[in-house]
Amino acid sequence: MQPAASDKIIYEHPLNEKTRTFLRLEHLFRQVDFHIPQSSTWDSRAAITSLMDMVAIFSRADIKTDLIKELKRHQDKLDGIRSNPEVNEERLDQILRELRGVSMKLQNFSGQLGQELRENEFLKSITQRSSIPGGSCAFDLPLFHFWLQQPFEQRHEEIVAWRHTLETVHTAVMLLLSLIRGSTTPTREIAPGGFFQQSLDAQSPAQLIRVGLPRESNLFAEISGGKHRFTIRFLEPSQVERATQTKQDTTFFLNCCIL
Repeated sequence: MQPAASDKIIYEHPLNEKTRTFLRLEHLFRQVDFHIPQSSTWDSRAAITSLMDMVAIFSRADIKTDLIKELKRHQDKLDGIRSNPEVNEERLDQILRELRGVSMKLQNFSGQLGQELRENEFLKSITQRSSIPGGSCAFDLPLFHFWLQQPFEQRHEEIVAWRHTLETVHTAVMLLLSLIRGSTTPTREIAPGGFFQQSLDAQSPAQLIRVGLPRESNLFAEISGGKHRFTIRFLEPSQVERATQTKQDTTFFLNCCIL
């Protein structure tokens, strides 16, 4: 779920594995960037945990190749609309320059993404204990405990340096998600009895579904879907029992992001 606009809460659902990975990376980058400026040892812990979660994602898939392919696909798509008289050519050229620039940086990046962090013995020792609940206690990782007791300025400098090794990935992910989210304008829809389903054109595959509900609504959206169709259920939350689908007709805003 993305940070809400002032008047509504936005729920998102990826429709393919690449977009799912990009959303997870965005989430982790946001966590890191929130905790980095904070001076407490708990924030330093949280920032490192998010960094190493990203490294784990990089180790499970060839994210660099996926990013380069997606950047090229977007370049081709945008090049194809240049002849449209309604297109702002200056803005189009700016976006294409950004796409080509970050694509070139990724192509020139030697080795695997996150390799520097993966091979760092200090960070590796923390990662090895992360699968154990509470495994980063002081008695488990005395070196980590020692590092956390150092002045904030020292911890901050090192975390910023580690984060900087992933800056090209961050730029690529944020640019792609920005283009995907901005590829359509929202439509106003109604879900009879809290249920909505729509078919998708397999020839123009959607990347992402976005659902907006008024901030004052007492419902939340649960989205599921794939290549051919998607479903939205609007549920009444409960802190004790399982959430139930509302019986009321629900008005919402929908984006089917195709680009």
